[in-house]
Amino acid sequence: MQLTESHKQYWSKNLRMTAFLLSIWFVVTFVVGFYARELNFNFFGWPFSFWVGAQGALVIYVLIIAYYAHYMNNLDKEYDCAEVEED
Repeated sequence: MQLTESHKQYWSKNLRMTAFLLSIWFVVTFVVGFYARELNFNFFGWPFSFWVGAQGALVIYVLIIAYYAHYMNNLDKEYDCAEVEED
């Protein structure tokens, strides 16, 4: 099956957004943990590294998921491949 130019553009945009959001996930998950001692300043009354581990990372993960779902819905509509809900 040959991919049309529209399919290539769709997947290019999809892969770029996925790579961008995965890089945010990587930074929040691994980089902040690796530099936990250097990031030892108060944030909402707690050490920043503790706050990110306890609450901040989870909030960022949920925001990543919500943004990706919103972005992909718009991308599907733009390229006319959105799922249609049936009654």
